[in-house]
Amino acid sequence: MTRTPDVADQMGASVHRARTRDLTGVLERLFARLFTGLVYPQIWEDPVADMSALHLAPGADMFCIASGGCNVMSYLTLRPGTITAVDLSPAHVALGRLKIAAAQHLTQGQFLAFFGHADRAANVDIYDRVLAGRLDPRTRAFWDARVIGRRRISMFARGFYRFGVLGRFLSLLHFASRVGGLNYAPLLAAPDMDAQRRFFDTRIAPLLDSAPVRWMAQRRVSLFGLGIPPAQYDKLARDGGGDVLPVLKERVRKLSCDFPIAENYFAWQAFGRRYAPDATASLPPYLQPQHFDAIATGAARVTVLNRAMTDVLQDRDAASLDAFVLLDAQDWMDDGQLNALWDQITRTARPGARVIFRTGGADDILPGRVAPAVLGRWQRDAAASATGFAEDRAAIYGGFHLYRLER
Repeated sequence: MTRTPDVADQMGASVHRARTRDLTGVLERLFARLFTGLVYPQIWEDPVADMSALHLAPGADMFCIASGGCNVMSYLTLRPGTITAVDLSPAHVALGRLKIAAAQHLTQGQFLAFFGHADRAANVDIYDRVLAGRLDPRTRAFWDARVIGRRRISMFARGFYRFGVLGRFLSLLHFASRVGGLNYAPLLAAPDMDAQRRFFDTRIAPLLDSAPVRWMAQRRVSLFGLGIPPAQYDKLARDGGGDVLPVLKERVRKLSCDFPIAENYFAWQAFGRRYAPDATASLPPYLQPQHFDAIATGAARVTVLNRAMTDVLQDRDAASLDAFVLLDAQDWMDDGQLNALWDQITRTARPGARVIFRTGGADDILPGRVAPAVLGRWQRDAAASATGFAEDRAAIYGGFHLYRLER
């Protein structure tokens, strides 16, 4: 009897590129297991940079990876026709579906309290009274389930952004910073970007150059909390001439220094473990009050699926999509997986469709790997890609890439 692959199998197929018994193979399997749970309470790609690159017209049909759901919901500010979001993590799917229900049934103030503050006891009561009965059975079972004696939904009363693989990784970094005598409060209160740069140069950079940090950076498992599997770690190390630390240091510098701190919610999450209080500019677009009506109206047009990208695209009609957002998922793929994905992207793309994706390293990973007969139908926009990279406040990736279907 043939066994239907479960989520762990699908995730494993995405990241397993080495023999099972060597160290890389063991690390890949550990990474795949971590990614079946909640990884990103907040997605770490800037939706504003995405939307600028995509130039979506109202009514356009989108396909994207769900991750933490922040960007999926933020794209609704452009009033697309439909958004199909997929993810191999059941936790990310449950989070996305919770956000959809909340946008449809909560007031703007309740919605902001739930996902903006995400640390209020009243959020659990709102879930029980308003949201639970409006969720599909699997999503409700996920949030009602008990983990170490507490319901999962209670994370929204205890600081949701401190949970998940990324949240716990950032907690560990903050603990290490305190041990090293580093307090990020002056950075979050910096009056201008000159002050931000001085704080990085005098306080953060020396810690990054310390022996303990250097030791940790040499171990691939240390970056699992950032969602970086072994293959992607190796790409980062190549960009640093064999040493990943200079690459990480530059990305922390960009996060700390290249954007006004009051307008960068990624920096607030990294250094403050929350969104800036009473600062609309430092919220994801979907949480900004002026966008709530668009989010509430558009939420019904979002579908979140617990399936692999290529499988979902195979089920779609030809020429049925205008935009594709692939995050950094292709960094995990071998050549066979890349070609299968791009065959389906090309088949389902409408004329002029756009694809955006990130890479851990600086280089575009498609030339020489995707069949020329397929990739030759697409044109990479070098100028728009450079702009997207420069504008991405998350600062975690080495490259931003925009492709447009030309023929």
